[in-house]
Amino acid sequence: MDVSSGNDSPLRSKDVKALVSFYSNYLHNRLRTFFPVAINSADGFLSRMANFYASSKRSRRKTCLPLPLPSAAASASLDRSPTTKTEACRIFDALEDIIEHTLQNLHDIQRNLAFWQSRAEGSNARKAYFMICERGPYAFINGTLQLMRDCLADGSSIQKLYCSASSHISERISVLTNLRYFLAIFLAKVYMEIDRIGEDLVKDLDNSLPSLLVAINDLFLKLEASIGHFHANRQSGSSVDGSYSVPLLFAKLPEVNQEGSQWTDCEIRDAINLIYENLHRLDSYLSVLVSKHRKPRKVTLYWMRYSCGVVGISVCSLWLLRHSKLMGSSDIDNWIREAKDSTVSFWNDHVEQPILSIRDELFETFRKRQKGVMEREEVQLTADSLHRMLLAFSEQAVGKKFPENASDQEMLEIVMTRYEKELMHPIQGLVGGELVRALLIQVQKLKLDIEEAMLELDQILRANEINFAILAALPAFFLSLVLAMLVRAWFKQDTRAEGRGRVARIQRRLLLVEIERAIMQFQSYRDQGLENDAQCMYGLVLCFLDSLHCTVEEHAKATGEWICLRQDIVDLAKPGLLTEHKLSIASRMERVYDCLLPSQKRS
Repeated sequence: MDVSSGNDSPLRSKDVKALVSFYSNYLHNRLRTFFPVAINSADGFLSRMANFYASSKRSRRKTCLPLPLPSAAASASLDRSPTTKTEACRIFDALEDIIEHTLQNLHDIQRNLAFWQSRAEGSNARKAYFMICERGPYAFINGTLQLMRDCLADGSSIQKLYCSASSHISERISVLTNLRYFLAIFLAKVYMEIDRIGEDLVKDLDNSLPSLLVAINDLFLKLEASIGHFHANRQSGSSVDGSYSVPLLFAKLPEVNQEGSQWTDCEIRDAINLIYENLHRLDSYLSVLVSKHRKPRKVTLYWMRYSCGVVGISVCSLWLLRHSKLMGSSDIDNWIREAKDSTVSFWNDHVEQPILSIRDELFETFRKRQKGVMEREEVQLTADSLHRMLLAFSEQAVGKKFPENASDQEMLEIVMTRYEKELMHPIQGLVGGELVRALLIQVQKLKLDIEEAMLELDQILRANEINFAILAALPAFFLSLVLAMLVRAWFKQDTRAEGRGRVARIQRRLLLVEIERAIMQFQSYRDQGLENDAQCMYGLVLCFLDSLHCTVEEHAKATGEWICLRQDIVDLAKPGLLTEHKLSIASRMERVYDCLLPSQKRS
């Protein structure tokens, strides 16, 4: 069986990828036929040539949605003869590559389609801004000139810009939507065909393999017919130059012995190589077509910001160069020295000294307590002295004996009464009265009041030493908190669905919502008898499940949930499982697994 026999028209000179893949597969196939043993040394080189373009995407991918094969497939393939075992591994690898490459193309189309749909939902002003300012400098200059020409010509430049933006976006949405539709149907049919013949592959590989290869080849031809019909309808109306210049032509299996139950090893190898050839042609065609309708790169979208950033960096560089030693200036050295001194001062005032103050307050409590006891004893001595003075004065003034525990307030009233009486005759009171003793008692009372007030104030200040130290350390604390939050956000990488934070959890839950919606839409189309639309939705379910499979694997393995979660994902992908059961599984996944729970419900 010759691979080139199914190719009715020569490859175009521009399709370099398909040409390299075609001849590498052809040479590899012929050499394996004539030198089955000696070719092992050259097998790696030719295989790398044949799979160069197809493996560029696969090398960046961690995992893929597993094939719908029985669990006994791997062990059954080990029990066969070496030749049959090799062919079994090759066909399983080929099926995995078909699923994987189709899923990769679907993910790529889905990402670009989501971008254009978000632009289509914006206002006319937002669309016009995109057409002029987010498509690169060349589009900015051309769009501005065209806007000025239209404004000077008839004054309807803004309306024309709105129409051009809507047409630009809607055309890309239309092309990508149709491509996603065809690829989703192709993926669904391949997955269902593998599921249908999976048991037969495990039990009787030799007899079931030819029918599987024929079915896969027919699906490629049906995909070619669908894309070709779409290509014919869109070729005249497309505004994207050269987007449909290369038709998609798949190789076809020969008509000889297609339905036979026994194929030779050479025929099986040629059929598998033909599948790889068609897969490479599909990748090459889609890479050209999607690249014409893909979203602008980040550099193109934000070229104005990047340009302003480059200009700003250039100006800053020139300014720094002017103040550097290269120009004979010592400004930068002075600034560095001042920054160093400021940093040291900030460290001493807001980090070191507050920590030392808190340490002294916590570990020198006993010493300060002894000091406070001594101060209270001094106040008590002053109070005792005042009490004795009041007692002696009251006994002399009243002429009777007062008890030792007499109230100071009562005796102080006697002192004040005698003081007021002596003030009636101050000269007499100073010479022979009790005016001087009353004044000295009041001075002692004032001293006692001052000492008690100072003691209370000292106790208040000591009680708040830790608070003052904490207030001094607050700037350093807030700075450390901000740095910790930045480091945490950098480590967690919540911007992607594979992260551990709140944003990643939201993305995974939204992905699960898309799966539930696609399952319900699939059942709705099936009830209405729209078989193609139903298969398209089933293909999208597989695409979303593959995304979920990749995003939750690392987190679920860390929590020990991966085995159960992976089985639920596989069950959701089964074609024969009832829709009610699938929705029940999706609901359980949303409630049970930690990687799919909302952040506030996480234990």
